[in-house]
Parts: sequence; structure tokens; C-alpha cells
Amino acid sequence: MDGEAETYDLKGLNCPLPVLRTRKRLAGMTPGARLWIETTDPLAVIDIPAFCTDDGHTLVTSETVAGGHRFLIERR
Repeated sequence: MDGEAETYDLKGLNCPLPVLRTRKRLAGMTPGARLWIETTDPLAVIDIPAFCTDDGHTLVTSETVAGGHRFLIERR
């Protein structure tokens, strides 16, 4: 199902914008849909998992990539 996930490029944005934009993007998606978030914000490794927990989304995986991080989130 990873191949069906949309990718949302949030590189260059700093806290709190990655979380705010992720929340807005997920709100427009159907439950169970998956979204890859790509970010260069070093605080995203703390903020994105906390956001998922607080809002009830599933953090499927997180990866460190060159210059930042990627997160696969499944909408609740």
C-alpha cells in the first residue's frame, strides 16, 4: 500500500508549519488513506509522532533521509 500513498513535500518549513500543514492535508483525506511527509525540520522527529498520537493517526514508519526525514502516516 506504500506505493499508493501521496507524498507531501514540506522541506524548508520549520516548526510548527509541518504539523499544521500535515493536519490540514490529512483532514481532506479519507480514513485509512496514507500520506508520506517529507521535511527538513530537525524537530519533526519529535513533532510528527506526537501529532499522530494526539490526533489518533497511525505513524506507519519514519525514515532518516539525506537532508531530513520522511514519515508515512495513515489517517484515522
